[in-house]
Amino acid sequence: MQTRLIQIIESLPRSGVLLVGDLMLDKYLYGNAERVSPEAPVLVLHYQHEEKRCGGAANVAAMLAKLNAAVHAVGLIGKDDSGAELSRLLEQSGVDAGGLVVAADRPTTCKLRLVGAAQHRHAQQLMRLDFEDISEPSPQLSEQILARCKKSMQSCAVVCIEDYNKGAVSDAVCRGIISEAKQRKIPVLVDPALISDYRKYAGATCLKLNRAEAAKATGKAVEALDDFHVAAETLLKQLDLEAVVVTADRRGAYLAIRGQPGQWVKHLRPRQVFDATGAGDMMLAMLAVARAAGASWLEAVELGNVAAGLEVEKFGTVAIEPSEIAAELTATSLEHRRKELPLDKLLVELQRHRAAGKKIVFTNGCFDLIHLGHVKYFQFARRQGDLLVVGVNTDASISRLKGPKRPIIGETDRVGVLEELESIDYLVRFDEDTPLKLIEAIRPDVLVKGADYKKEDVVGWNLVEGWGGRVALAPLIDGKSTSSLIQRIIEKHQD
Repeated sequence: MQTRLIQIIESLPRSGVLLVGDLMLDKYLYGNAERVSPEAPVLVLHYQHEEKRCGGAANVAAMLAKLNAAVHAVGLIGKDDSGAELSRLLEQSGVDAGGLVVAADRPTTCKLRLVGAAQHRHAQQLMRLDFEDISEPSPQLSEQILARCKKSMQSCAVVCIEDYNKGAVSDAVCRGIISEAKQRKIPVLVDPALISDYRKYAGATCLKLNRAEAAKATGKAVEALDDFHVAAETLLKQLDLEAVVVTADRRGAYLAIRGQPGQWVKHLRPRQVFDATGAGDMMLAMLAVARAAGASWLEAVELGNVAAGLEVEKFGTVAIEPSEIAAELTATSLEHRRKELPLDKLLVELQRHRAAGKKIVFTNGCFDLIHLGHVKYFQFARRQGDLLVVGVNTDASISRLKGPKRPIIGETDRVGVLEELESIDYLVRFDEDTPLKLIEAIRPDVLVKGADYKKEDVVGWNLVEGWGGRVALAPLIDGKSTSSLIQRIIEKHQD
């Protein structure tokens, strides 16, 4: 699965995406919170600096742009400094903000967070101030929103609706968007508001919601595993949807597709949650671009889990790049695959690692009768970089080099033992008398050999140094060699 997901994320097309919803400006005011006010039992925040970011639907737009989408944002802003700042941030993020509708009679939705830190510990949010008008906009404003959505659909492959119940996604606007998109055969993905009446989302393609939203919409508890199935199936039928994705924090996400059995999509690994803000936004953005790239619903949710998982490990709402997702998939795939690969597939894997900034280490040998000296040697080699690739001589090449009585252990068994060593990331067999062709193909950053060699005697040393790499000579352990081990076995047998 990871190989297919990596292929998708590394070849995301420049798909047009219409993002419509409640646009917000997020402000973060940071300071030291190391004392209590003498005036009242409250923390005193000593101002240090502030940040402004895209929030709400604007955050989804920025996330889509980071995932290589050509994003057209439509929503409401006020005729104020916050609106001007939000428009600037969207454009700076690579989002077309020409579809923003300016409302003179309402403010730009803005959330100001006071963030304090003490004694160099992680910063913590102390308070949030909201500036907003959540009333339904006038019919004239709604008509402007809908008109700009229709215009943007002309160059879009998918529509995303991000509803926070702040007014921009009124019933009329939502129904109008879904109707227009269906006529154009454009899929519509919805991240709904925490409301009880979901009828305005009827006819959309997919609903992406969390456990609390699913419970509110269905009027039923969503706690046990079976509850997710019941809630998803209920929404599929009531709203005539193609798919429903219910996120469930550490449990992953429940995917229901019309006419198919539902299934749980687990996270690839446990997450250290630093800040859950924005995880749902990242899931929606990833679902949209993945589906536009031809991914199945399952593949899209798998990628959404990875993207959202990376997001919660960061403070605040942060857009995740495709390279981060590819690197995460590559890293986790190491835990679920055989380490031995044919050279052509190995080179593809290493190319991904290099794109993520990893340093490749290479060494080679016969590794007949694995012993402690080998283990220490591999540990040394692994410390020289980020990934260790080991070239293993075939039986035929060992016989040519060491005589017809060698190897003692066949290559399949030797590779099988090496697969279990934690310090080795990849294994590749070679049949030549020297690893020169392997070195030329792999182009390692570090070439490792034992300290019984001089650098100039190491095959390929000049090539590696020629492309900016280096040679590292591993210290030897007295008495720990295959030859000495064989000799001791012979002596023991003779006794």
